[in-house]
Amino acid sequence: MTVAPDPSEIYERAVAEGDRRLGQSTLELASTGFIAGFTVVFGIVALGIVEGILEPAIGDVATIAGALAFGPGVVFLVVGRAELFNENFFDPVASAVEASGTWLVGPLVRLWTVTFAFNLAGGALVIGVFSVEGALPPGTGEAFVRAAEEIVHRRTPAKFADAFAGGVLVTLLSFLLHAANAVGTRAFLAYLVGFLLALGAFDHVVVTMLHVLFGVVFGAGIGLAGVATTTAVVTFGNLVGGLGLVTLTHVAQAKGAEDSDG
Repeated sequence: MTVAPDPSEIYERAVAEGDRRLGQSTLELASTGFIAGFTVVFGIVALGIVEGILEPAIGDVATIAGALAFGPGVVFLVVGRAELFNENFFDPVASAVEASGTWLVGPLVRLWTVTFAFNLAGGALVIGVFSVEGALPPGTGEAFVRAAEEIVHRRTPAKFADAFAGGVLVTLLSFLLHAANAVGTRAFLAYLVGFLLALGAFDHVVVTMLHVLFGVVFGAGIGLAGVATTTAVVTFGNLVGGLGLVTLTHVAQAKGAEDSDG
């Protein structure tokens, strides 16, 4: 029977993975972010197609089916080792905490900004392809418009709360993946988190903004100010949930275990 690693071992694995991510060349980092951006779009497209087809017939129950359809998009990311912006919270910060004499602020900012920019660039490219008339089934565009307008017009406190939850879920996934050695287990964890993200409409800033871009392409009534505000609020919520809650508490757990052993 395989024994699950303890929290200290998970943390050590996270530090090693964080070192790898922070040490990527700019070309590798940009390519990885670009791949992640266009990969996750297929999950968004699957969600939109399912909701567009089923919503007229079964109403809100279509949300559950759409969430089930979105999950594989996260599996593709995890199994393919592509990285969205939020997936770079726990591992690189753990690495920064362990670095001697520095918090690695420069490398962290570089990692986050390049990943975020190329996530959006990769996603936007594929969205442009899917925007061709007739490329998607009837009703899909309307589903994207509804989703985008709901996201942008949601009240700010609700937007922040959903983004906080999204940051927690994605960063928790990063932690749990280090406890799983089998590809099948990793894929299951990724699918479960993807399903929960879509079901609760918990915002992950890259996925959310690509979803909004789909809506804009199909004619959603959204202004630039609304898009900018949504991006800022969701990013902040992701940071507070992913870094402030999950990452810092697991770092504290690992440090507490070191003190106990010492």
